[in-house]
Formats: sequence, C-alpha cells, structure tokens
Amino acid sequence: MSNRTPATQYAALPFRLRNGRPEILLVTSRETKRWIIPKGWAEEGVKPCAMAAREAYEEAGVRGTVDHRPFGNFRYMKRLSVNKSVLCAVTVFLLEVEEVLDEWPEKGQRERRWLTPSQAALAVGESGLVEMLLRLGIPPD
Repeated sequence: MSNRTPATQYAALPFRLRNGRPEILLVTSRETKRWIIPKGWAEEGVKPCAMAAREAYEEAGVRGTVDHRPFGNFRYMKRLSVNKSVLCAVTVFLLEVEEVLDEWPEKGQRERRWLTPSQAALAVGESGLVEMLLRLGIPPD
C-alpha cells in the first residue's frame, strides 16, 4: 500500500425503522457485485452530507433526511481497473429513508436489499463499515 493521501469519498448509510428496529439498505457495486453502501467522490462546492444524499438517490433510489454529522469513517481499496487500485477514506452519514423510488438513475446497474444491521455486517467486506452497521443495531440506553 502506498503512503499517499487517500482519496476522499462520502457515503450514505440508508436506514429505516420497522417495528422499532433498524433495517439497512445495501446496494451492489457495479463491477464486482459486492454489497456496499452508496458512496461517491468528493466534489468541490457540494457539502459532504449533500453528496451522500445524492449518492443514495443515484445508486439506491432512496430519498430521506441525512444527518449533517458524520456517523463514522472507514478506509478501503477501490479497484479502478484490473491492475490499479486507490486507497479511499470514506466519511459516512446516516440517511433516514422516507421515500423508496421505483425508478432511479442506476436502477439497471445495481441490486438493492433491506437487511438487519447484523445481516448487513455479514454482507459487506470493509471491516470499518461492519463496526458502524453493528453499532446501528444496538438499541439506545
């Protein structure tokens, strides 16, 4: 791994409450079909939480209320091509889903699935993300 500064991405962690328990919406990545949360590259002039909300719309077809405070961070290696990867630092924002759309920009390129926090933690590959998913499943005191 190089010691270069990681690339910045912002992600939404879309969730809803069903019978008082959280469910998390995961989507598949376009290339490898791994289960992930919606995320995208930082853009100048776009607030991080707004970027996360836009990615949730484009990749997962959901709209809702995004928390302006980051929920957590994780790092992962993003594969750009067969022999090129880049280290990414991802800041994650909770997004409480209020609307699930039938049509959205990347509908034909991804699957989406509602899971419990523990199911979602088993489905994703990034260890830092696993911790956040499990934290979401812990009831408040």
